[in-house]
Amino acid sequence: MIDPKTTSTGTPGKIHFIGGGNMASSLIGGLLKQGFSPENLSASDPNPQVRETLQTSHGVPALESNTQGSQGADLVVLAVKPQHMQAVVSELAEMLQQMDAPPVLLSIAAGITTDSIQRWAKVRVPVVRSMPNTPALIGQGASGLYATDNVNLMQRSLAGGVLAAVGKVWWLPEEKMLDAVTAVSGSGPAYFFLFMESLQAAGIELGLPEDISRGLALQTAVGAAALAAESVEPLTELRRRVTSPGGTTEAAINHMVGAGIPRHIKAAVKAASLRAEELSKEFG
Repeated sequence: MIDPKTTSTGTPGKIHFIGGGNMASSLIGGLLKQGFSPENLSASDPNPQVRETLQTSHGVPALESNTQGSQGADLVVLAVKPQHMQAVVSELAEMLQQMDAPPVLLSIAAGITTDSIQRWAKVRVPVVRSMPNTPALIGQGASGLYATDNVNLMQRSLAGGVLAAVGKVWWLPEEKMLDAVTAVSGSGPAYFFLFMESLQAAGIELGLPEDISRGLALQTAVGAAALAAESVEPLTELRRRVTSPGGTTEAAINHMVGAGIPRHIKAAVKAASLRAEELSKEFG
């Protein structure tokens, strides 16, 4: 649960969101569920329909001006697409340069480095960079975070609390590790969707009704993840326990290994990591 007293003055931290899309909405909703006061939250978005939805759904002020909303904030969440980040930060630059204690900027955009954000801001503003994933929309997210060395403990607590409101967080010692986080957990839900999709299709081909095959595939995935999360055993050992010698599971596992599936999964994740590096060069 986020600490309601996070600022040096003992008052609740004020958080402003730039961008009001699905991820921003889920983060705001998560904070409200954690007991964060709507009075200390605000958002800005150029789309009037998005602003109306934020106000109706969450009861937080939704403005058109990014600069107006960011003034007086302790934390500004940059919840915009990578290709829009430079324009948004450049818009804030003059305001940030005039502040003795600028707010920490929390970026949730893939591939945009902290150096790029500080360069666009034209001041060495404190920056936290994070990579959440889509299960955050239902409070089951996984996020990696990295902070520049001028982010203080209060700012780390406030930034970490935003992501912790919708899932689990891991602080990283090096920014370059975020490319791996993007590849493993940021893109990861799609990998599991593909596996569940294939499992469902296989069940249908074997004669199961579509609804039953879907239910079995999804619940098996949920159950396996829950079992692994509660166990202290390595994943390899959990798999071994299910794989009886000469049994049905062994036949399936041997086929997967023989087809190179583990090797292809590693190669796919590395391809995602490489693309994350390319995005930082493309948009940074």
